[in-house]
Amino acid sequence: MEIQAVFIDRDGTLGGNGHFIHPRDFALFPFSLVALQLLKEHDIKIFALTNQHNISKGLVTEQEFQEEFISYGFDAAYVCPHEPEEGCECHKPRPGMLQKAATEHELNLRHCAVIGDVGSTDMLAAAAVGSIRILVETGWGKQSLEKYRHKWYEQASPDYVAKDLLDAVKWLIGNNS
Repeated sequence: MEIQAVFIDRDGTLGGNGHFIHPRDFALFPFSLVALQLLKEHDIKIFALTNQHNISKGLVTEQEFQEEFISYGFDAAYVCPHEPEEGCECHKPRPGMLQKAATEHELNLRHCAVIGDVGSTDMLAAAAVGSIRILVETGWGKQSLEKYRHKWYEQASPDYVAKDLLDAVKWLIGNNS
């Protein structure tokens, strides 16, 4: 199968520790830019896919996230600014951001992958649209697989559990090209 695009979570997947860190203070993992470049070299679009409810609290703007993702080389960024309890369609695990990207970029989501560190958001959103699911062990990944597995695994078991983003990208390219 030819992969059209990869959706990548931010906190705990690209860098950071799984918790909110303002874009001006956010640090990528050392391998993240290499992973993004590898996707680009294989003509795979890269999209950020992130819940950032601190936007609704006024602690950061969506524009600051958009600028951050552009600086990393993303083709586009899908950012949910809402609190989980607001019930919007874009907050992962709901698939609204994925569906919006599919419409805007003419994607077949079954030919896309979601890489993230949280089973109960990233993997469930991917499962809802039939995308390839890759869980990384960075950020919340290990806890998601162990302590919180009961909340999501049965509905959205990962197609691959990766050590980190670079491992995930290498697996995806090697197994789906």
